[in-house]
Amino acid sequence: MGMKRLTKQRRAVLEVIRQAKGHHPDAAWVYAEVRKRVPHISLGTVYRTLDVLVEEGYLLPLSRPGEALRYEANLDGHLHMLCRHCHEYFDIVHPLPDLVSEVRAKYPELTIERVQVEYQGLCPRCQEKHPRDTESSVGQTPHI
Repeated sequence: MGMKRLTKQRRAVLEVIRQAKGHHPDAAWVYAEVRKRVPHISLGTVYRTLDVLVEEGYLLPLSRPGEALRYEANLDGHLHMLCRHCHEYFDIVHPLPDLVSEVRAKYPELTIERVQVEYQGLCPRCQEKHPRDTESSVGQTPHI
């Protein structure tokens, strides 16, 4: 996969996100980290670079209504769990069923490009901080 032009800024943005293993950063976090390597980079350059990296398939955007867009550098098939308290994403490595083929077969008129599955719950840190929430959610059927 060849990037248009691997400038110092693009390389720094991509490296920062790839090194943020287990963290799904937003543009503000990426900007703060990239400035440690490229002090004169602008926020606009970071946003444009993120757009290019998504467009060229180096990153996946993670979007939630009312929240800043986050970025994923792990392109291997995996799931996400979103903590409902701290709003952090956690990677769940688990075999994925081939849902795309099933949906394409059932709905040939649609162009399905990708599937995004997200679990919601509490991370270990928030379970510790909010034990009552953990007790009240045990045994509840997830909303699908």
